[in-house]
Amino acid sequence: MSLNKYTQKRNFNSSNEPKGEMEKTGGELIFVVQKHAASHLHYDFRLEMDGVLKSWAIPKGPSMNPADKRLAIMVEDHPYDYKDFEGVIPEGNYGAGKVIVWDRGIYTLAEDSDKNGNSFKEDLNKGHLGFILKGSKLKGEFALVKLKGKQENAWLLIKKNDDFAENDDVLLQDKSVISSRTLEDLV
Repeated sequence: MSLNKYTQKRNFNSSNEPKGEMEKTGGELIFVVQKHAASHLHYDFRLEMDGVLKSWAIPKGPSMNPADKRLAIMVEDHPYDYKDFEGVIPEGNYGAGKVIVWDRGIYTLAEDSDKNGNSFKEDLNKGHLGFILKGSKLKGEFALVKLKGKQENAWLLIKKNDDFAENDDVLLQDKSVISSRTLEDLV
């Protein structure tokens, strides 16, 4: 895992995004979901793994409804420092637009994967990650499943049917969990 693609796509002289480096936190694994109004509104779902944030762009955003299977496009790894990034990426830069931290928390490996003795990296390579989120908005068990025969980087984010599953649209909770701002509040 490397941050080469991340660094190549950015001009740190004109963007305030964190340069960042690979970091081992040694503690609980974090996840973050950033709401990002770039050329199209989407949500960036990030899981800490091996010193970086593995990242997927989710055009329709995550859902707490198990019937919703959300397309998740795997993108370049992001530095661990990106977990707190909020602000405006200036025009002319990759990903230009507004970003807030929509949700964040910790995650653990789902029971099925844990029983098999798999690691997150092994599950990622197999194309099926099962995990439990403990965030402010997203809670409970989810899976990321790689689509076969589609784009190389196409996955589905699926909410498992558990005590946290619900039909209400979690995306209506539109404020940052860090600053309580909405995208519209950013200047």
